Amino acid sequence: MMGRPKITVVGAGNVGGTTAQRLAEKDIYDVVLVDITEGMPQGKALDISQAGPVCGYSTRVVGTNGYDETAGSSVAVITSGIPRKPGMSRDELLSTNAKIVKSVVSQLVARSPDIILILVTNPLDAMVHVARLVSGLPKSRIIGMGGILDSARMRSFIAAELNVPGPDVQAMVLGGHGDTMVPLPRYTTVKGKPVSDLMSKDKLDAIIQRTRDGGAEIVGLLKTGSAFYAPSASAVDMVEAISHDEKRVLPCSVLCEGEYGLKNVIVGVPVKIGRSGVEQIVEYELTVNEQAALETSANAVRELCAAVDRLMA
Repeated sequence: MMGRPKITVVGAGNVGGTTAQRLAEKDIYDVVLVDITEGMPQGKALDISQAGPVCGYSTRVVGTNGYDETAGSSVAVITSGIPRKPGMSRDELLSTNAKIVKSVVSQLVARSPDIILILVTNPLDAMVHVARLVSGLPKSRIIGMGGILDSARMRSFIAAELNVPGPDVQAMVLGGHGDTMVPLPRYTTVKGKPVSDLMSKDKLDAIIQRTRDGGAEIVGLLKTGSAFYAPSASAVDMVEAISHDEKRVLPCSVLCEGEYGLKNVIVGVPVKIGRSGVEQIVEYELTVNEQAALETSANAVRELCAAVDRLMA
């Protein structure tokens, strides 16, 4: 395919707008920003375009209230939906956001049959399920962005605690994107050294708990919105892994069909990502406790997905 790959971002709020900005700054994509609010995606697209001469990119950014401009997209990042408000659980978002994601996915797939969908809308694992029900796409092309963000939060807390550069910390967080996430300290390293050799169990447990509450902590501080800098960075990390065929192993929410002993459930697991989307689910050795925690997490997602099925019946 000649020209730049087209990446569509649906939802021009904080996460979507920042995702479009980060993609534009890469200077290798055409970016389409879609939102139902008249003028908002057009205004943000103009603003991002006008930063180009200063920041050194010439990305074409189009803002639109429809989907015709998205035709031929290789990847779409779906951020649309209502955000969490303080005190609101991810589950309370379910019915509203399921309807929104259902409509968005059908519009996108009708115009771009080869598209890969990256879901960011919460409750995340359930929205991947909605996209599967609606799209008819193979499971390799429907991916939820949760684990990268959770891992990034954990990495940043460890880096601050040990006073080391964030990129030197590698972390792996599995499970549903929410209170049942399953961090794997044994696979969490600093320059290759296990983090458990570098800090006490109490410190590490506190960091794990803070990672679990990472989204809520930011919602509580902002009061009028939720996190968007790290979520948008995590979504762009996935776009890059796909576009550059990187074959990197990243924790993402995908359909498991027997991997980790989990049958027919969407949950965060390590996946190898490349040009065709999810190329492989990578199976780490888990302890009995980690496996049990992953199953608990999977069951929480199953309940949400059953609620989605009732809503969409």
